Amino acid sequence: MNTLNHVRTELWACGLVIMLYSGFALADTEAPKPAARPTSMQHDGQHDFDFEIGTWKTHLKRLLHPLTGSTTWVEFDGTSVVRKVWNGRANLIELEVDGPGGHIEGLSLRLYNPQSHQWSLNFANSSSGTLSVPTIGEFKDGRGEFYDQESLNGRTILVRNVWSDITPNSGRFEQAFSDDGGKTWEVNWIAIDTRVADAPTK
Repeated sequence: MNTLNHVRTELWACGLVIMLYSGFALADTEAPKPAARPTSMQHDGQHDFDFEIGTWKTHLKRLLHPLTGSTTWVEFDGTSVVRKVWNGRANLIELEVDGPGGHIEGLSLRLYNPQSHQWSLNFANSSSGTLSVPTIGEFKDGRGEFYDQESLNGRTILVRNVWSDITPNSGRFEQAFSDDGGKTWEVNWIAIDTRVADAPTK
């Protein structure tokens, strides 16, 4: 009996050791749990241009010969009509102004990319009938900055469009060029918009 009890005790002890070892082995090979994804803090900017929906009086100043050292500006006055498209994820702007520099009819299509959270601004002048290279960017702290690379007089330049000083009834748009990689910028287009009070805003 003593021998039988001894064998049983050894078998029980061996079984316990095997169970404990298996548990440790499983713990060692268990796949690590994936880290929780951080909550995205990126701004959803699909309604950033909603402030501009409506009809505006536009006062425009244009530098005649950018990046030539010229300081000759011409001024225009007219209207801008901005319509919402795709529930604010796009909009269409019709600009029509007149001044000593002539008559300008412009069309701008702005498109929101929900993956990048950025806007592309695409401009066309009726005199050319083609869309320009889009400037791409976004709004931060109430200021919108948009950039692209273009050719001017055979030279590659950077283009920057900026929306600032935005209120429910006014806004400022500037275009600037740089031919030194963005170290310095020359503003060549300034538009000040004032909302037409009696016009619908949506």
